[in-house]
Amino acid sequence: MTERQQPTIGDALARGLDGRTVLVCGASSGLGAHFARVYARYGAHVIATARRRDRLDKLVAEIGEAGGWASAFEMDVADKASIARCFADIAAAGRVPDVLVNNAGIAARELALNLADDDWDATVDTNLSGAFRVAKATASAMIAAGKGGSIINTSSILGLRVSAGVAPYAASKAALVQLTRALALEWARHGIRVNAVAPGYYDTDISGDFLATEHGQAMVKRIPQRRIGRLQDLDGVMLLLASDASSYMTGTVIPVDGGHLVSAL
Repeated sequence: MTERQQPTIGDALARGLDGRTVLVCGASSGLGAHFARVYARYGAHVIATARRRDRLDKLVAEIGEAGGWASAFEMDVADKASIARCFADIAAAGRVPDVLVNNAGIAARELALNLADDDWDATVDTNLSGAFRVAKATASAMIAAGKGGSIINTSSILGLRVSAGVAPYAASKAALVQLTRALALEWARHGIRVNAVAPGYYDTDISGDFLATEHGQAMVKRIPQRRIGRLQDLDGVMLLLASDASSYMTGTVIPVDGGHLVSAL
């Protein structure tokens, strides 16, 4: 594609994501469920995956009622066998992802000296190892189908700066940033782009309890925009990275945090 033919984000959104299959991990709630709704609204067929099938079925029904297309597949990213079964079921349904949103994640809130080994292992296995397993399975499916695609990893500003009491979460999200760059380097030759978004604080299942505390409210006051993120604040970057408008972007990490990372120390 020549420079003159390069699509703008406006062009990409005007065409929508018609005909593309977007796999969203961790779609049963929070950011993942929101991403699934957004992609469906712009014409993609959404494959929603998570451990909680009842929530997925409700999400798929909601998307269908709004005129979109979605299907649900149960998958636990911390379980290799579950991933293999899910991708076999997706292939049997005649689908190959064009876009992967690697969004499954958990957090353990505890000071490092009090942290249980099991909490460390579960967090790293889900947030980092699980993301790698799903990215690898998706890339393998794309390559076997003879096409490229886009992989979008959900990191965090805690992967770029740190806070007390979230060591396994911060370490796993920082490692995910470097994994994003490593996979972008290796898979570019296959036409597969790998980027990451680093959200700041949003009112989700993971952060909601913390934001309600006195410490959480004090933290919000240090954000330059003086508010936590709204889910729709992520729509633009997620649509950009899924579309052809970002065809020359790979290995990038994009914070969406209201300026939190540039706040004064």
